[in-house]
Amino acid sequence: MIRHVERLVVWLAAAGACIILVQMVWISYGVFTRYALNSPDRMVTEATALLLFPVAFAGLAYALREDAYPRVTMLTDRLPAKGRKIVALVNLALMLGVGMFLATAAGNATIRAFNSGSSSEILLWPRWIFWAPGALSLIVFTVYAVLRLARVALTPSEEL
Repeated sequence: MIRHVERLVVWLAAAGACIILVQMVWISYGVFTRYALNSPDRMVTEATALLLFPVAFAGLAYALREDAYPRVTMLTDRLPAKGRKIVALVNLALMLGVGMFLATAAGNATIRAFNSGSSSEILLWPRWIFWAPGALSLIVFTVYAVLRLARVALTPSEEL
């Protein structure tokens, strides 16, 4: 199961990178039309603002997979193996708690936006389209954090 989740983690990070590329091109187009053609595109600002939410969480699980979160290890490096394991478990438990909270909030927002039929002001795109990828990313992050927590809990202290 963990291989399937890790594959999904990589795909979500790649999707986030693609969204960033779309934003980059769209913003460049907006700047060009505003300053070169003196005809600003109203959709650029709203679209890029709405795309920030899915992008913000698309790489969250990938960063956990690659152990890319900033960490201060000056104190934990001096701890015995069992102490380092406890710190790692507490750290992952905190990440899991935050991930569960954010996944619940984003899932709730997606469902409410879908049920209400609300749409963006200028683009008139359904809002749930922007909430759903972020909610999916946060759910995958939460599942992956559970799997990582279980892996660390079952690994002997000396092997960490």
